[in-house]
Amino acid sequence: MKFALNITDWRAMAPGLNESIQWHQWSRHPHAIDPAAPQGKLSELPMMTARRLSSGSKLAVECGLAMLRRHAIDAVLYTSRHGELERNYRILHALATEQALSPTDFALSVHNSAVGNLTIAAKQPVVASSLSAGRDTFQQGLCEVIGLLHAGYQRVLLVDFDGFLPDFYHPQLPPAMPTWPYAMALVCEAGSDWQCQTQTAHASAETTLPQSLLFLQNYLQNADAFTLPGERVQWHWSRA
Repeated sequence: MKFALNITDWRAMAPGLNESIQWHQWSRHPHAIDPAAPQGKLSELPMMTARRLSSGSKLAVECGLAMLRRHAIDAVLYTSRHGELERNYRILHALATEQALSPTDFALSVHNSAVGNLTIAAKQPVVASSLSAGRDTFQQGLCEVIGLLHAGYQRVLLVDFDGFLPDFYHPQLPPAMPTWPYAMALVCEAGSDWQCQTQTAHASAETTLPQSLLFLQNYLQNADAFTLPGERVQWHWSRA
């Protein structure tokens, strides 16, 4: 598989990393993200909406609103490997312990909850979709972005995110898998500035960063070429 695109803007949030300068410093001097570090303040998201959203969705909608404010976006795609897992765990726990279900948890437990709340908060009836594809969620999201660009949408917003993974699941997770909330947004347009090609590879160990933040790390380092590991392929990126 081969594809190419241009990236015109980005925004990201994770524990201890919020402002652009912080992300650039982190990319130059990479270090493990501390789950206990404070999250950045939400400046775009209305307070009443923020109170309803899960940890990852808050960051995803915040980043999405910032990009919608800066750019005329034609279509939006949200990608999340685990979606509303923390909210769904609360529902399952309530059922298992015969407690009353939270109407808010029930209403916002679907995978497209975050992108739906984005369009509501932004008051924009923009074309929107949601996608999950395991470890390759971010990369498969970019494949979907290419499809949208080929369909005629000029500027597509991709937001990749995840929330807290409940402690209940931690014993079954690979030790390196991130369990903290983050979001990363890219504004994409048709072009050839960045080119991606898949390469067959054996399954590799889980990385300490999700694909999207690995991509951002290399992107901010102005790397001419880099490779992101996936489940069955490697995604090789190069700058034109």
